[in-house]
Order: sequence, then C-alpha cells, then structure tokens
Amino acid sequence: MKIKKLGHCCLFIETKDTKIVTDPGAWTDYPDTLPEVDIILITHEHQDHFHVPAIKEFLNVSPQAVVICNNSVAKLLHDEGITYEVMQDGSDKSFGDLHLEGYGKDHAEIYGEFGQVENTGFIIADELYYPGDGFFMPEKKVNILALPVAGPWLLIKEAIDFAKEYGAKKCFPVHDGMLRDDRRGPYHRVPKAVLEKEGIEFVELNAGEEVEF
Repeated sequence: MKIKKLGHCCLFIETKDTKIVTDPGAWTDYPDTLPEVDIILITHEHQDHFHVPAIKEFLNVSPQAVVICNNSVAKLLHDEGITYEVMQDGSDKSFGDLHLEGYGKDHAEIYGEFGQVENTGFIIADELYYPGDGFFMPEKKVNILALPVAGPWLLIKEAIDFAKEYGAKKCFPVHDGMLRDDRRGPYHRVPKAVLEKEGIEFVELNAGEEVEF
C-alpha cells in the first residue's frame, strides 16, 4: 500500500489496482494536476474533510469514481447533484478487489453539541484504519493506523492512548493541517517518542510526502 499525504486528512492511497482519495477538504493545497482515482472516501461533513469544489474537481478528472460517504454527507451530495454510495457503522462492501468496512457513528466531542455530526471511520483493504474525527475502537485490528494528532477535539495524550490501545504495528499523523510547518514538530515528535517505546512505528508524514507500507 502506498500513501501520499496531500494535506491534513486528504490521502491518496494506492492498493492493488485501486486508487483512493480520502476527505478532500478545504484545508488541503492540491497539486495543479490531480491524480486519477477510483474511490472518493468521505468520513464526515466538516469543511476540512468535505469540500464540494474539491470533490467536483476530482470527479472532473475521474468521472467514473465512486463517492462513498455516510447518510449525513449523502444529503449534502444529493443537493449538489453528486451521486454516491452510503456506508456507515457496520457496513461491509467490496468494490472490485477493494474491501471496505465502516466503523463508528459520532464525531468526537468538541464542546457539547457544538460541531457534532455523524462520523464514519473506515478500514481500507484490510490494511489501514482511518478513523476520521474520532477514536472509535473497532474489534478488528489491522497493521496501519492513520492517527489524528491535532485539533479542537483532541489532546495529544488521547491520540497516543488511542494508538496504544488499537495496537497497529505502524501509524502516521493526520489532522494536522491547521499547524504551521515550523510548529508541527511536537505533534509528531511526542507520539513518535512514546509509541516507538511501545513497539509501534510512527512514520512522520507531511503534506506532499509519500510512504509505502
């Protein structure tokens, strides 16, 4: 599996013969030429994960791409005339050789009901767990975790504890697009220092960088 971080939570994933982009949001600086994709995967409706102009640009490049989302996002896509397939907590679907599973129902609490929306995490190709904005803990374990490390809804301690409890062999940071490049270091260094003592490899991944797992 190859993963290129376009920015924040927008990942370009290549697995077998399938190309996926996750959460094309408003906080990502997209390349001039977007990659062709087979699937556009959206966890929830917050603008840093769901940006209609970006979704339409991906569909212009890849009109055959399937947009996968939960019911909350589906209502917004319907209003924009964009077709979609719904996956939610407990969903299990195959798209060609790609296996997807949906996990979780709620966005992590920011403050009370403020910003509270439906959030669906995904296990992708039985290799990667991408939880979106939440720390839902699936019973199923896979080898790679996309770990949120910054934001108004989390503490770095919570992120580290989540990674330890989930127990993936490798993880990399997401949800860090609000941080300045020269001030992102602690949000990567602290999890790396703690998790690698626990036998979990923390792969530092910044926007524009690619890693193969």
